[in-house]
Order: sequence, then C-alpha cells, then structure tokens
Amino acid sequence: MKYWLFKSEPSAYGIDDLARDGVTAWTGVRNYQARNFMRDQMRPGDPGFFYHSSCEEPGIVGIIEVARPAYADPTQFDRKSRYYDPGAAREEPRWLNVDVKFVRRTRVVGLDELRREKALRKMQVLQRGNRLSITPVTPAEWKCIMRLMK
Repeated sequence: MKYWLFKSEPSAYGIDDLARDGVTAWTGVRNYQARNFMRDQMRPGDPGFFYHSSCEEPGIVGIIEVARPAYADPTQFDRKSRYYDPGAAREEPRWLNVDVKFVRRTRVVGLDELRREKALRKMQVLQRGNRLSITPVTPAEWKCIMRLMK
C-alpha cells in the first residue's frame, strides 16, 4: 500500500463535491510524472489526502481512497474539454486517471501548520515550485499528518 496527496482547487472540485458524489474520476492530469504515479504505483485501496490549493486557506481537508486502477482519461478525446489533447490516440491513450472515493472530511491542516512540522520538511507538496496535482506521501509523513489531525 502506498499513500498519496491529491491536490485540487476547491472552486474547480473540492472535498464537498467529492462528499456529495462519493466517487469521482480524477481527470485532467497533464503531467507525465503524475500520470506515471497513477499508472505504475496506485492501487485500489491506497489512501490519500485531499488537499485544497489556490484558495484562502490551502491545506489538507479530507481523506480519500483510490477506488479504481488507472484507465484512459476521456477528457483527452473531448474536443470541448479544456483537457483535450489532439495528439492523444484512443488505441494508445496518452493520459490516464484513477477513480477516488470519499472517506471523510478532516479539520483543515493548513500549509503553515504542515511547514512547521520538522518531520514534513521533505514532503513533496511543500517543496518550492511543486506543481503536481498528485504526489506520493511517505508512511512517516502520513503518520505525522494523521497525528496532527487529532
């Protein structure tokens, strides 16, 4: 089992949306490294943190779980989608997504609080210039954040 952090702007799709929907396809990922995480490492049952970004109080707001292994992201083929990719082929899709399911909301564990934790200094989401919407979380980072949530 591996641990993950999924980042989204709440104005686009937030924890409240996932709580309402129960399960959603995590579409629109257009970074090869994040795609490879989904393709090569994510498995159903892997837990993740839901992180709100580009908002008044960025931070972890919930716990989610990978519900379905990686499959072709349909938005790459949809000409009306902002994620349309004219170079993608149905026979060999360029972009993938996983389904994630809602587990529970948590209190907001804000960016400043995360940065104050010595054990999280190397956490990928806290690194300068990190733009990935999906990042791995080490078991030690997961335990530290779960402790913070109590």
